[in-house]
Amino acid sequence: MRVGLRTRVSAAFAVGALVLSACVSMVSYELARSTLFSERERTAVRATYFDAAVVDAGLPDRTADVGEVLRSLDTGVDRHVLLHRDGRWYSPNAGPAAGFAVPTGLQELTAGGTAGAQRIRLDGQAALVVGIPVRSGIFYEVVSLSELDRTLQLLGLVLAAVAIMVAGAGAAVGWYVTRHALRPLTAVAAAARNIADGDLDTRLDPDAEPDLAALSVSFNHMADQLARRIERDRRFAADVSHELRSPLQTLSAAVSVVDRRRDGMDPKAAAAVGLISEEVGRFQDLVDDLLELARSDRPADREPTDLRGLVARVCRARGLPEDLLEVEPGTPEVWPVDRRRIEQALRNLLDNAVRYGGGPVAVRLGRAGERHVIEVDDAGPGIAEENRTVIFDRFVRGPAANARGGGDGTGLGLSIVARHAAAHGGTVTAGERPGGGARFRVELP
Repeated sequence: MRVGLRTRVSAAFAVGALVLSACVSMVSYELARSTLFSERERTAVRATYFDAAVVDAGLPDRTADVGEVLRSLDTGVDRHVLLHRDGRWYSPNAGPAAGFAVPTGLQELTAGGTAGAQRIRLDGQAALVVGIPVRSGIFYEVVSLSELDRTLQLLGLVLAAVAIMVAGAGAAVGWYVTRHALRPLTAVAAAARNIADGDLDTRLDPDAEPDLAALSVSFNHMADQLARRIERDRRFAADVSHELRSPLQTLSAAVSVVDRRRDGMDPKAAAAVGLISEEVGRFQDLVDDLLELARSDRPADREPTDLRGLVARVCRARGLPEDLLEVEPGTPEVWPVDRRRIEQALRNLLDNAVRYGGGPVAVRLGRAGERHVIEVDDAGPGIAEENRTVIFDRFVRGPAANARGGGDGTGLGLSIVARHAAAHGGTVTAGERPGGGARFRVELP
């Protein structure tokens, strides 16, 4: 799954901050390490020279006690002294001692009369060996660097923690920056969503974000053009439907006169008159539905409405039993809806169930959180999952529509239901009824 822009930008900020802080930390660590080691070495060399002078003064001849002289040095616990004389090693502890701590290269260097120093690892700890030739031999001092090692380890941990915190701060800054940078685009997305939901009056303020003024102006121009086109189409449909009503009424009246005299006609003429009568009736239904669709873009005129009485009235008008109505506990009797629209939507759902669903089996009123719910169940074969969305488009019928019921309908009934639900800020969906059949569910705020 592709990650979002905010996540990518925040990750880039975090990686950049981590790389930068890591570089700074490494440079700082190396500088601190070099400085501390250099300072420690200078201190160790000065102390070694001082101790070497003391040893040299305490051993004026070969008869002096080397161990006593070495023990007289104030070395503490982090320094150890050795003296190499006449091929033998001496330490403060009982005379001769091994020279294992002194590297061979340093021994060769000091044997030539040159003082030197070298870092070593002694028992797993860092140490510094300093060698200085004196009159009585070669004096060595082993200085422990373990404390300096611990200091550098602590410094490394601190710098690593700082690098991690800087990377986290970089991610937070990236998230904050992208949040504010994308806020204008969020406003554009919200405006586009409002227009898609039917609020054609939504516009953007070009002065709100100067850098996106051109986008705001273009968006507003697009919205204006879209609103004008939709209004023009709606007005055209309404005008055409209105103009068709008068000749249709005349034609319907004339056909009804002829239809009443069908019994005296020959069978072919009677069949033709019957077909004409049916098609004129279907044409009238189509014009009425087109007029209803043309009016459906207007805002809903909400008023307190007794939904139970409305459902009972629609069922009686359709010749359906009133006991189809089921009311869930806690459902209010009065709903704030546009009575005409909800009545039209309910009529269309019941007609759809009669024509294509084997008849309605239940009309249910209930609540789902803060939303009112109307459900219409039928006893038909149900609706295929791939058709549960497209059936609410205009002039779309289910694939089995022509095989069920006695007629085709206009293909606008469910579209009108969807438009009326949208006018209330609600939705309509088609699903499967437990036990078989279809369930149409209208949710209203």
